[in-house]
Formats: sequence, structure tokens, C-alpha cells
Amino acid sequence: MTTQEREEREERENKGQLEEDLVLAWIRATSVLKNTRITQKMIYNEAVVMSIVYDRWREDGVGAVSFGEICRRTRMLKSLVNRTIGSLTARGFLERKAGEDKRTTYVLPVAAKLPEFLEEHERSLALARRIIGLIGEEDARTFCRIAEKVFTADPLPEHEKDDEA
Repeated sequence: MTTQEREEREERENKGQLEEDLVLAWIRATSVLKNTRITQKMIYNEAVVMSIVYDRWREDGVGAVSFGEICRRTRMLKSLVNRTIGSLTARGFLERKAGEDKRTTYVLPVAAKLPEFLEEHERSLALARRIIGLIGEEDARTFCRIAEKVFTADPLPEHEKDDEA
């Protein structure tokens, strides 16, 4: 085996190991988020949907988010988004509003319930503070930039995407 062939083989092995490391890091990160019990009075999916609506409310003071946008941003099945929104609506956190064309449905936060959500949301923020304490502000900002790049690029192959989202 030539030196060049040996170097190419080593490069392929390193690349394969990096891929394995990335998958394992991803699994660990998602496990931490889902299993940390960052919410007590809401299930995880409810907290995720409320965070999206709250983020929009902070931007524009209204918080209207379409079901389709929630599906795209969370990659949840449409049926799960419907169930989650149904639960949040029944509990008084969200209200549904038909769009102007009547084909699009939006959800809006109920202002009186925002303090209750923010109490739950504080647990997520506390987790973020602990992570920032561990990795530092610079690495936390780098992580946010990298995550934005990954999720904006949509790394899933077209054939693996959920048809309902």
C-alpha cells in the first residue's frame, strides 16, 4: 500500500468516526433536553409549541403562528401538532383564529395565561444558564450559530422528510 493510499484510507476512517461522533452527540443532546424535566405542568410538546408562540408574541405583541409554521419548525406530525394545540386550547393557553382566506388557522397566546407559561419556561432558561455556565458564552453563541446553520439548511434528504409537515 502506498503512502497516498494509506493517507486516503486514514482520512476516510477519520471522516467516518466524525460522523459517528456527531450522531452520538446529537442523541445525547436531544436526550438531555427531553429528559431533563424542564417542564412540570406541561408536557414537552406543549412547552415547545408555547415557546414558538411566545417567541412570536415577543417579536410582534400578537403571537399569531400558523399550524403549518409550527409543523415546519418542530417537525412534528400534523396530527401531533393538532393534538398539542387542542390540549393547550382546552387548558386556556392558546386560542385558535381563522386566517383571512379561511384555509389557514393560527394560534395566539392567551395573555392571562402567559405568566403561567413563563413560570414553566423559566425551567428551560435555567437549563440554558447551566449549559452556558459549563461551556461559556462564546461557545454557547457558536452553538447557536451552528444550530441555526444546520436547521436552516435542512440536512434531511428529501425522501426522508415527513409528508405531513
